[in-house]
Amino acid sequence: MSEVILTIEGIDPLDLYGENNSKINLLKKAYPDVQITSRGNQVKIKGDKKVTEDVMTKLEIMVKMIQDRHDFSTQVVEDILSSEHMPDNKLSQHSAGGVIVFGKNGAPIKAKTKNQKMLVECSEANDIVFAIGPAGTGKTYTAVALAIRALKNRVVKKIILTRPAVEAGEHLGFLPGDMKEKVDPYLRPLYDALDDMIPAEKLNFFITNRVIEVAPLAFMRGRTLDHAFIILDEAQNCTTTQLKMFLTRIGPNAKAIITGDLSQIDLPGHQKSGLRKALSILAPIDGIGQLYLSAEDVVRHRLVKEIIKSYDLADEKDEAEKIRVREEKEAERMAGQEGKTVNQNDQQQNT
Repeated sequence: MSEVILTIEGIDPLDLYGENNSKINLLKKAYPDVQITSRGNQVKIKGDKKVTEDVMTKLEIMVKMIQDRHDFSTQVVEDILSSEHMPDNKLSQHSAGGVIVFGKNGAPIKAKTKNQKMLVECSEANDIVFAIGPAGTGKTYTAVALAIRALKNRVVKKIILTRPAVEAGEHLGFLPGDMKEKVDPYLRPLYDALDDMIPAEKLNFFITNRVIEVAPLAFMRGRTLDHAFIILDEAQNCTTTQLKMFLTRIGPNAKAIITGDLSQIDLPGHQKSGLRKALSILAPIDGIGQLYLSAEDVVRHRLVKEIIKSYDLADEKDEAEKIRVREEKEAERMAGQEGKTVNQNDQQQNT
């Protein structure tokens, strides 16, 4: 038998124990063969040495999370306690720094790059955030993790994920099935992120009970989206009218993240993206944040970063060529006007 005492410092013990000892009771339930006694700022753990050490490690992780101001709801406690498959040192390492939320089987979801961490901070400081960057930079994934964290901590009552139903240069034609089956292909990236973070059974429950709603942007018209964490994905494919409609749906107790990539606009040629205008005119408003990710934030295959850089370089060359052509045409036009003026002056003198 082994007995250890953890002295809690730097936090309110109530944050660790939970209301009516709800959180410490979860720990006791997970380790029925260990005697866990909490009194004041001390927790006494008595039992088999190996198991006692495991309980101590879990408690230290919990204290560290509270000290670092990470989410610490009863759901987070359950996630930590269900993570026996991870080595204690690895769990401690993940939990101590940058964990947004624990996903399926207790897997930690973290901001992996500097700008992803800035996105987390920007969302905490603002009710509306525009996250702009190329494909693979984790914009949507990080946003979904933040939404799930807010739901688990009861900051919001529901999550709404939406995107415009615009085909990426392809014509999919007639899609069979009901409305959900018709629009789901457009929303698949959002489902993929959810699948990584929420067990299938719980996700199905949330979707069935509309705690999590995944729908095309057109379905947002006429609604007031309140007590919700809302994510608008692929916003570069919104017209100005659509984006204004979305932004004016947001209720007083809601948070929103709008993601987009201005280099991948799939709108028909005669339509302009409303995202660029929104970024310009909304920038001065307090409470609306803007964050830009780059190729350095790409977390997909290592070649994706190089692909993005190559396309960016090609786009810069194309833009430079367009500017050169415009300048040449303008110079030719000016020269033509000067020649016309000289001819008119000569004609007047001869007259």
